Amino acid sequence: MPRPSRALWVLLFAGCGSMPQGDLDGAADDASALQETNGQDALEDTSGDAPEVTPDALPSDARDSQAPPDSPDAPGDRTAADGRVDARSDARMDATSEPRTDATMDVRDVVTDAMDGLSGDIITDIIMDTPSDMRCPEGMVLVNGAVCVDRWEASLEEVLPDGAARPWSPYLSVEGRTVRALSRGGVVPQGYISGQQAEAACRLAGKRLCALSEWLQACRGPMTLTYPYGNTYERRRCNEARTPHPVVQFYGTSMGVFTYERMNNPGINMQPDSLARTGAFDRCVSPWGLFDLVGNLHEWIADPAGTFKGGFYVDAEINGRGCLYTTTAHAFTYHDYSTGFRCCANPR
Repeated sequence: MPRPSRALWVLLFAGCGSMPQGDLDGAADDASALQETNGQDALEDTSGDAPEVTPDALPSDARDSQAPPDSPDAPGDRTAADGRVDARSDARMDATSEPRTDATMDVRDVVTDAMDGLSGDIITDIIMDTPSDMRCPEGMVLVNGAVCVDRWEASLEEVLPDGAARPWSPYLSVEGRTVRALSRGGVVPQGYISGQQAEAACRLAGKRLCALSEWLQACRGPMTLTYPYGNTYERRRCNEARTPHPVVQFYGTSMGVFTYERMNNPGINMQPDSLARTGAFDRCVSPWGLFDLVGNLHEWIADPAGTFKGGFYVDAEINGRGCLYTTTAHAFTYHDYSTGFRCCANPR
């Protein structure tokens, strides 16, 4: 695939506020030529008995006991996992994002013009072909020259009292356990986790939960895209829009199943075509090279009031489109089958 040198400069300097004038002048022509060469990338409800899945029925790495939550949300609390809409608008996100300087706005205008019409695949290839920055730990990516972000949704390992570590099942909640966040491709990421637990797991890994502005930069890229891959929605490019609803499918009914206890059953995410391994939707990748920021699992961010981003494998549109998807209906201590996270860190 051809690599337009000036379009590459556009992306590399997108967050810097300056770039060579000659490259600015020719970026749009290069982008147009590249587009001509490559083109633009272009279940009904079920019934029947669904038994509760107990730890004994899980794979061997998932047979640890599940402690009941200490303080679940009150019954009837709204949850994005059952498809009901959050009360707060996604407009709050742009209002809380970091303000742009005039220089940054000018460069991003050039980026948008130069890359207009290019697919997210081509843009991501350009960025990922540049030399990697060694200031981030393994499994993380330097975003906008300012923050390291996990390339993958987090999985966990349990840390034992003697300091040894062992794998932790992604299908079990972590009450009473000490767990550390990992960023790995090709594994089932951790659901069933609260924002508070995710924060502790990141901290034990020497990281932290991402701030809203950091998460948005990671998802939207230097061009402030609506979706990680572009501005036009492509159904099932990310792991979202699954039907039938996994809770309804698992229990065989929609009556009385959207409760805290039932929505934390490990069997929900073990169903086929539900929670995917990290990076399995390999075209759901942001311009920085981060996977699954939209769909798969909701991702907690650093908001003690309780906010998760990006949607999950059933829906990534109801509470905002793509990267703007925001859920604020739950406390930071809430968790169910749909809640996950990734970590951020300061560059070394």
